[in-house]
Order: sequence, then C-alpha cells, then structure tokens
Amino acid sequence: MLISCLNPFAPAIDENLGQGGGLISDQKSVSGVFQNFQYAYTFKDTLIYSKLLDQNFIFSFRDYNLGVDYNWGRDEEMKVTYGLFQNSQRLDLIWNNIVTITGDSTRIIRSFNLTITFNPTDIIFVDGRVNLELKKDKDNRWRIVRWNDESNF
Repeated sequence: MLISCLNPFAPAIDENLGQGGGLISDQKSVSGVFQNFQYAYTFKDTLIYSKLLDQNFIFSFRDYNLGVDYNWGRDEEMKVTYGLFQNSQRLDLIWNNIVTITGDSTRIIRSFNLTITFNPTDIIFVDGRVNLELKKDKDNRWRIVRWNDESNF
C-alpha cells in the first residue's frame, strides 16, 4: 500500500498565483503604480520601489521652515528611501482620493496618510498629497518621472 505524503515545507508551485491581482502589479495601469508604491513601503522593498521611478526621475519638496525648495534625482531618491526603509520599524501608507487627474493619466494629484514608526515612542504622522507626472516606458509600464511632495512634513 502506497501512502502519499505532502511536504508542507516544499509545496507545489501555485500556477494561479498573481492571476487574480496579487500584491505586486505589472504597472500597466496607473492604479498598479499606486499598488506597487504601497507594497514597497509596507514591505520596505527597494527593488519594487526602484521599478516605479523613471531614469530621469526628479523629486521636489519645499522646506517651509527655511523657505527653500529642494530637488534631487533618482539615485538620491533611492538612497533616501533605503535609509527610511532601514531606519523604520513600520511604514503604513494609505492612498486616499485622487484629487485631480489628466485625461491621459500623465498628471495625478492624490492625497495620502503615512505613518512612520521608528520605535514605539517615536511615531510620525504625515498627511499630504503627491503631485506626480507619469509616463509609459518602452514596455508600456507607467513610471514616475516627477514627484512634487505636497505634504505637511
């Protein structure tokens, strides 16, 4: 008599995984960009985050205390995000309503709430809006070209 055995530590490959809209998007829709953005922050995944950014990416924000505008490119953005991911215990990003969107989806302003937990006694709450310029790459995937931060931070 043969008894079959399933090894729970070596399950079969689930061929249906990802067909019903998994955790990671192919970024062929604008909603996929926001889905991957949230995933990257939740799981502190710099690889997924890097795929959101165009090679010519520019991040801009205003330091209201100094009254100065700052800009940086893709490489600096990856360093800053890596530091955030490494130095925080938890990141909770919630996307809210889209405030405005162009007909071709190349410009989107969307509100968000971000909770950054560095430790149980050091928690920062950031509310604001992202003002994004998007474009499709050669593989028809949406990428962020420009991000104007309009948050309270």
